[in-house]
Amino acid sequence: MIQSSELILNPDGSVYHLNLLPEQIAHDIIFVGDQNRVEKITKHFDSIEFSTQKREFKTQTGIYKGKRMSVMSTGIGPDNIDIVMNELDALVNIDLKTRTIKEKLTSLNIVRIGTSGSLQADISVDSFVMSAYGLGLDNMLRSYLIDAVSEKDIEDAFINQTNWDLRKGRPYVIKGSESLAKKFESKQIHKGFTGTAGGFYGPQGRVLRLNIQDADLNSKMDSFNYNGIQMTNLEMETAAIYGLGKLLGHECLSLNAIIANRANGTFSEDPYKAVDALIEYALDKLAEK
Repeated sequence: MIQSSELILNPDGSVYHLNLLPEQIAHDIIFVGDQNRVEKITKHFDSIEFSTQKREFKTQTGIYKGKRMSVMSTGIGPDNIDIVMNELDALVNIDLKTRTIKEKLTSLNIVRIGTSGSLQADISVDSFVMSAYGLGLDNMLRSYLIDAVSEKDIEDAFINQTNWDLRKGRPYVIKGSESLAKKFESKQIHKGFTGTAGGFYGPQGRVLRLNIQDADLNSKMDSFNYNGIQMTNLEMETAAIYGLGKLLGHECLSLNAIIANRANGTFSEDPYKAVDALIEYALDKLAEK
């Protein structure tokens, strides 16, 4: 039995942070970072059966073109992903009343919809990137036993090519869901190698009043190449989702609307239009049978 200090439940039996009961989530789940983006997606639903919010974690479940889906905001960063992924898994794979792991485990389909800036000149603004791999620079996943799911050859190449300082921890690389990638791939989708940072400023090379450990890291990441695999974009959630998804047995895929291109110095003339187009694309792909 899992102790109450380890799996914390609210008085109504819902998981602590997400404030959800098992029957309130669908098998297909869309992640967004911003809680205000949840309704930008569910406005396309035919109906909404359930809605709740606790802190930054907002969830709505409903029907889109006959398919039951949930949309959930995760907030920012790998630490929040640790909460969301573990509590979601508990909803489907732990009996919350007996606090025991179920004999038959359930695998969820989880698709992240986000925005990002491209690191490569040939990935233009308003295009979509589907992350084939996530590169974690954040250390969160190293709290778990990840050797069986990480791509050590790519990790070693990244460490060597960027002269990565291991005092910041060893980066990890996790592959996204191949089954979901097949479902979502098209000519308009770039397959990407997405970096996940543990912060927005220093960890992504931004300097305000504090000097950073490696002022050249961004340019090193821009030029990274391992057998044709190049870094495409940088954000704060993908690798954490991929890692915990792999460990827990869920299918996870991250999609980003590219609203800026750092190599060209360009920014989308209408970023909201780009995001809306990605939302509609993702919803239709998830609804396909």
